[in-house]
Amino acid sequence: MNCGTRERHLGKNGVIEMSYWKGKNAFVTGADGFIGSWVAKTLVDQGANVTALVRDMKKQNNLDVMGIKGNLNVVQGDLVDYSVLERIANEFETEAVFHIAAQAIVGVANRSPLSTFESNIKGTWNILEAARNSKTVKKVIVASSDKAYGVQEKLPYTEESPLLGRYPYDASKACADILAQSYFTTYSLPVCITRNANTYGGGDMNFNRIIPGTIQSVLKNEIPIIRSDGTPERDYIYVKDIADAYLLLAEKMDKKGIPGEAFNFGTETPVKVIDLFNKIIELSGAKGVKPKVLGEAKNEIDRQWLSSKKAGNLLGWKPKYSLENGLKETIEWYRNHLK
Repeated sequence: MNCGTRERHLGKNGVIEMSYWKGKNAFVTGADGFIGSWVAKTLVDQGANVTALVRDMKKQNNLDVMGIKGNLNVVQGDLVDYSVLERIANEFETEAVFHIAAQAIVGVANRSPLSTFESNIKGTWNILEAARNSKTVKKVIVASSDKAYGVQEKLPYTEESPLLGRYPYDASKACADILAQSYFTTYSLPVCITRNANTYGGGDMNFNRIIPGTIQSVLKNEIPIIRSDGTPERDYIYVKDIADAYLLLAEKMDKKGIPGEAFNFGTETPVKVIDLFNKIIELSGAKGVKPKVLGEAKNEIDRQWLSSKKAGNLLGWKPKYSLENGLKETIEWYRNHLK
């Protein structure tokens, strides 16, 4: 799959049609992070005019890693500053908002709940309010998470499952999710909500996550670490499938019945952490590597995976990558990057 798969396609009578996003003004929060940078890159590849909000200008961020820094507008500011978001919406005549920025590390959320709540909850209501007061914004995508569902007796999660997030990160995403629903119900703001499975791929620089962390350790001939006991089950989806899903959902929001809805995006294939580790070892070509199992992960859900039937039925979406194919590309990405 190419990030620009919908840049050009054959329409009726064999005529080449341009991308839906050609010339449209899109605003991406979190574009200097993992998923946000892939969404921003996909939009840039398809001809959109992209504006990114960056809080801290780090020595190296994903705008540099993805090679798109010179192809979009970069505004330095913070989600908790409403005036910055209002200015971006007005000055750049924003038509579509992709709100992906969040404090997304569970361990950090457990240690620093207040900063997590401020970024993930206040940042979301600021985005929604700026969009509500804008005369140009036509659609808003708010990134929630499968963690918002919390612990459920019935799996897989469907969009009708209650939001039972209880730990700090999970609760913050559930709050952001409900705020988005509130703005649709109360103000008819055209907003949709995404609830992703665990997303992986090149460009994830948070090496305390199992996939990039294990790959980095293996490529550096270090002992990989598993923070849990290896038994938790998760649904893992490749980042290119997620970027494609976000753009497709935003495009489909032009149709009646889509705005206001939440959509799960996953592979519907749960994998145990230890099995995921073994698959990475196999695909990387390493032999005889054993992880250091800490068994100390706390405040995390033990079993979770998603049903993506709604996305399939209403959007015509399904993942293009198997876990094996996605991991192969991911390992190769890190092999090149870590050189």
